Amino acid sequence: MVFKRLYKTFLALGILALSVTGTTAAFAAEYEMDPAHTFIEFQASHLGFSMLKGRFNTFSGSFKWDKDNPGASSVNITIQADSVDSNWAERDKHLRGDDFLRVKEFPEITFKSSGYTGDADRGTMTGILTLRGVSKEVELDVERIGEGNDPWGGYRAGFRATTSINRMEYGSPRNLGPTSNTVELEFNVEGIRQ
Repeated sequence: MVFKRLYKTFLALGILALSVTGTTAAFAAEYEMDPAHTFIEFQASHLGFSMLKGRFNTFSGSFKWDKDNPGASSVNITIQADSVDSNWAERDKHLRGDDFLRVKEFPEITFKSSGYTGDADRGTMTGILTLRGVSKEVELDVERIGEGNDPWGGYRAGFRATTSINRMEYGSPRNLGPTSNTVELEFNVEGIRQ
């Protein structure tokens, strides 16, 4: 009788342990962005004559990812606006000023996702982009580049995401003509699973 009760107790504990393990596995894994292998870049037309390209050098972020459950994915990114780098010091000073990023008043640019639709290879990430203190919903076209074990015993996943915004909708007063209002953003992100 005692053995029978012990057997039932151990059986119940085993089922509980399996159910907890199964629940944990259903959650997407957390990844920290690797700043050495992540690039946040932009481009916009310069007066309709050429394309101006640049990047942000200082940022942090994390994302959740599970290729078996891509709908559970999410991402949070914080960019230091004063790290803008267009490869020309005088232009960068102008970009940091009131005509464009207004970095003294709004030092951070953020993106916080609200949902993902698609499969493990590509899809759409919806979220809120906050720039110059203005928050608007945007959609990022996302492509998974790859994932797997790295040479140092870690596990990495990498993605490319793109979107376009109208900078005038974020309060930028500097009018450089209609072709210069659209800014294309590109995120090439590599994360390390925690």
